[in-house]
Amino acid sequence: MENTLKEFDEAVAACRELFLKKMDDYGLSWRVLRPMSITDQLFIKAQRIRSIEEKGCQFVGGIGDDIRSEYMGIVNYSVMAQIQLAEGSGTSEGESLDKVRVKEWYDLHVRNARDLLKNKNHDYGEAWRQMRFSSYIDIILMKLMRVKRIEDHQGGTSVSEGLEANYYDIFNYAVFALIIMNENNKL
Repeated sequence: MENTLKEFDEAVAACRELFLKKMDDYGLSWRVLRPMSITDQLFIKAQRIRSIEEKGCQFVGGIGDDIRSEYMGIVNYSVMAQIQLAEGSGTSEGESLDKVRVKEWYDLHVRNARDLLKNKNHDYGEAWRQMRFSSYIDIILMKLMRVKRIEDHQGGTSVSEGLEANYYDIFNYAVFALIIMNENNKL
């Protein structure tokens, strides 16, 4: 388990670094997105991964625009979704959070996802390591379908986990994929 946490931290550190660099380039422009729009962006990234896996090639993109970068995008958009759930969307006229606060929110949601990973690994015995690699994206797509349905019902569920739990699961499955890619040198 200690090795898993180290691998988790390494994968997330690369995602955080990318997130911060993009924040320098684009500012907090994503803050204008409503949670449903972030869900759709996550869906686009997940669907692209599945499409590339099924077709065995890609036509769009170049160096650094591959499956690994899409999984990193899923990690980062999952954090954005959590921030939007907690803070609400910004406005098109200005950013309602500063960069320091966004970094704090990012780190908080990473800690929450890491704690969830520890708890689930305890109960499930790291079953995710025995899964087929293609199952990660299928589960992410399933979770996104659940999120869309919950959003269509204004966040209400009768017996199921809500938006926050699904976004954490999406985050962790994307991190699992990054860990496996790193282990198998699929960079």
